[in-house]
Amino acid sequence: MLLKSDDIKRLEIDFDSGILPPPFSHQFKLKISFEKSFINTQFTMRYTDRDELSLEEIESEGFTENDDVDFVGEIPMVWQKPIIDLYAQTKWSNKKELDENGGIKIMAKDVHGKISRSLPLNQEVWHMLSQELIQAIFEVSQKEAPLTVRYLDIDNDSVKSCAITMKFSIRKPILEINDQITERDWEECRELLGYVYLPDYDYELATETMPKKRGKYIDCGDGLWHKFGKGVINLDESFDAVSKIQQGFDKLNQL
Repeated sequence: MLLKSDDIKRLEIDFDSGILPPPFSHQFKLKISFEKSFINTQFTMRYTDRDELSLEEIESEGFTENDDVDFVGEIPMVWQKPIIDLYAQTKWSNKKELDENGGIKIMAKDVHGKISRSLPLNQEVWHMLSQELIQAIFEVSQKEAPLTVRYLDIDNDSVKSCAITMKFSIRKPILEINDQITERDWEECRELLGYVYLPDYDYELATETMPKKRGKYIDCGDGLWHKFGKGVINLDESFDAVSKIQQGFDKLNQL
């Protein structure tokens, strides 16, 4: 039974990574209640099946001894509309439970006490929204700082710098172009940053110091600079993400 989106009072997002092996395998749950001036939020993340791995094996993949997360708190109301809009636009499976491949299932409860449980057909969109909500929680709890991606274009005559800071907690991207700061459209910047994480980056060629030689460079948020044409490589031959990144930042630099 699909509930009327305007009447939804509470939403639960359950995720299971399915057949993904440890130490990557995990589950998370987001419990969201829409209040008058904030969204009451509970978030738990549990990494699974790690008993069969040594601590050395876990750390070799970039994890720690305990990566589980627990959060209870408030996130801004600016998140209500995108969550409700996605629910209203979603088409649903006839299934009620996940299979061995995992995925996301949704429980919704409305102001009348009616409850709906189902699996969204647009799994990737719900997973993306969930990851953005988790990032907002990390910012609110000060577990992580807002993500900043920097782009540098150096030629013989000029140096153009551009930085996008994605403030997930308030759904606002802050754009800094040659020391001039403005706010930009969330969807526009989210699409651009989506391209940023598609290529492969050769970290052996990256540098911590800001480049000075001619070329185009990107810092994906970890303080390391990668040069286009040298250390940024498309993984999918059918989609040129590298060009999309350069075109997107070049367009912003012209503003």
